[in-house]
Amino acid sequence: MPLFEMTADSFKQIEAGSFPNLGIGERSDIQRLLRTQIDVLGDELHVLTEEFGDWEDSKRRIDLLAVDKKAQLVVVELKRTYDGGHMELQAIRYASMVAAMTFDRAVEIHAGFLQRMGKPPGEAKAGLLKFLGWHEPDEENFAGDVRIVLVSEGFSKELTTAVLWLRDREIDIRCIRLRPYVAGGKTLIDVQQIIPLPEAQDYTVRLREKEQKEKQNRAERWSADSQQLCVDYWSGVLDEIRPSGILEPDVKPMRKEDMRFKVGWPDFFLKAYFSRRAPKGGVWLDCRGDSGIANYEALKAHQAEIEKDFGEPLHWDVDEDRESGSVSCRITGFDANDKSDRPRQYKLLADRIMKLYHAVRPFVDPLCKKGDAE
Repeated sequence: MPLFEMTADSFKQIEAGSFPNLGIGERSDIQRLLRTQIDVLGDELHVLTEEFGDWEDSKRRIDLLAVDKKAQLVVVELKRTYDGGHMELQAIRYASMVAAMTFDRAVEIHAGFLQRMGKPPGEAKAGLLKFLGWHEPDEENFAGDVRIVLVSEGFSKELTTAVLWLRDREIDIRCIRLRPYVAGGKTLIDVQQIIPLPEAQDYTVRLREKEQKEKQNRAERWSADSQQLCVDYWSGVLDEIRPSGILEPDVKPMRKEDMRFKVGWPDFFLKAYFSRRAPKGGVWLDCRGDSGIANYEALKAHQAEIEKDFGEPLHWDVDEDRESGSVSCRITGFDANDKSDRPRQYKLLADRIMKLYHAVRPFVDPLCKKGDAE
């Protein structure tokens, strides 16, 4: 949005400028002023140093390294361009490089910064403790996380999309726009935090806390009770299958919604699943190992015979990346949470498992013998 001067008679638009056209340098001007007036960015920060690059095999340097009131390190990356370039990628690298910094090391680099600024380096520790509100160093709570602040004249859509994606994954990264204007021979700077919007920040925090609570609740629901439900469910299915004699003796019920039924085929996994969240389940055969795709293709050559014996069409799928293939049957119309219907479900899944086993066995057994011989 443009900036206006309000007069008695009208709104007078102020001329927008750009840092390059105004001869304003990134390091010589913007960084030089921000290192002593970091509060311009609207955050309570304490600058530790500038141009920090204390790591091997890298010439990269952090424009400004600061710490906030929560004792989190803050990487401040500056650009005077209108699109921000690839500053988010640089800042992520820098954040990872300083993540392990200790309080003592922070004091050391801050002392060097103060000395370069013509101030007593011996004040570094006391100044940092005062800013943090600590009486003594608390190494355990120092630099528990690293925040990122991107400062530029503008940001490209590509960059802001990346920043929003990173924020969705709980990385604290912000975009602050410094836009220059010229009025009456003076240079004015409009400072705006554009991600996250200040008015939406509290809502975003509350929403994230709600999502985290819901995630925690889901994890808690998948507790011992949920695992026991799975054990009970697969025990019922196993009871239906065992009399057939197709299972290996050590097959035990799993504590999750999918299970492998070992039938003596090392490169073929006979599996089944049910869902507590949707009225569905399924049975499938995975062709894996070094000959996964070759075995799948060998079975696919007998698709008509296998499906005829199984009694219905099957779903055939190959995964080139994983070098595997699968043959599956999907089942719908049952609710695993309905205890009264479970006996029917046990029989339903067991029936499909045994049918698939017998349908593919004439073609799988020779492939297994061939693999053993090789």
